[in-house]
Amino acid sequence: MKKNYLMTPGPTPVPPQALLAMAEPIIHHRTPEFMEIFKEVCELLKFIFQTQNPVITLTSSGTGAMEAAVCNLLSAGDKAICVQGGKFGERWTELCKAYGVDTIVMNVEWGKAVDPKAIEAELKKDPSIQAVFTTLCETSTGVLTDIKAIAQVTKNHGAVLAVDAISGLGAEEIKTDEWGIDVVVSGSQKGLMIPPGLAFITLSKKAWEKVEKSKNPRYYFNLKKAKKSIDATDTPFTPAISLVIALRETLRMMKKEGLDVIFGRHKILALATREAMEAMGLKLFAPSAPSNGVTAVCVPEGIDGEKLVKHMRDKYGVGIAGGQAELKGKVIRIAHMGYINDTDILMTIAVLGMALAEMGFRGEPGVGVEAAEEVLLEGRDRNPVESA
Repeated sequence: MKKNYLMTPGPTPVPPQALLAMAEPIIHHRTPEFMEIFKEVCELLKFIFQTQNPVITLTSSGTGAMEAAVCNLLSAGDKAICVQGGKFGERWTELCKAYGVDTIVMNVEWGKAVDPKAIEAELKKDPSIQAVFTTLCETSTGVLTDIKAIAQVTKNHGAVLAVDAISGLGAEEIKTDEWGIDVVVSGSQKGLMIPPGLAFITLSKKAWEKVEKSKNPRYYFNLKKAKKSIDATDTPFTPAISLVIALRETLRMMKKEGLDVIFGRHKILALATREAMEAMGLKLFAPSAPSNGVTAVCVPEGIDGEKLVKHMRDKYGVGIAGGQAELKGKVIRIAHMGYINDTDILMTIAVLGMALAEMGFRGEPGVGVEAAEEVLLEGRDRNPVESA
């Protein structure tokens, strides 16, 4: 008998409460019943995003919210910085170029975080830059960006700061209003713990002023139309009704647990994973700027990373992610975000150790699990939390 375990950085496991909510009979979206649910979701999203501004829900993947940010903030010919240190930083660049934005690509070595001073220098050099696009957590590398420091730079410049928090929201601290972040986008299938299909975007007053000036064409992702609907507790188009209902359940769970506890839980799980990898003799891909949502690990010499991922999935039912683009076959990525607890992490580490041994990697059995246990036990003693 084989059980399946999802340990990828999106989609992530879905709690039973959310699954049961999606199994309820469908309701119509233009009814008081749905409007009441949607109103609660909108307020809970403000709590998660840590903002007083409206959070717009879009029926799309997270990339839809990224595209909405680009096409609503800018016009063709405007200048923007795109921080490119991984596959999803590249996506900002591709979107900007698709809309005719004069794109300044700031390449960062994969596995490293951008230096906020480099962004500051670029903005000082060219005051006409209208936007800076970056990521909170670069899913392809496991790198965490110092968004707070970058926001300190952009708040004194005419450019708006737009952050892809698709794999960071709910796992990493991001204080949208307090830090002065202008645009935050996210998706439903990672830290928010429901299936893919919803995207979210919130904008500051400074960002809305850019929206008013933008001449880019848009229809489905017209944020002015979306905001008008949100203000009336409605959506401009048919939403993914069952996903919204499921989201209410997971957001309620998060509100009850509290953001500080959530971030602390993710920090402990991430540390346990990193300590385990190093104890097993594996090299972390992003040791200088690791995220709390996903850990990227270098595949040992002589091991094919794609075959390792397949072996863990096919033999043991444990799904982790491989590398993307230039990292394909070279790294594996283990998630510790959302509805993942201590037991999930320990099981994944144990299976990884067995799979590596079966593929010829010589390591000491059980050392990874032991290292993780030490971190988890110490974390429980220091800040006891119930594993969700």
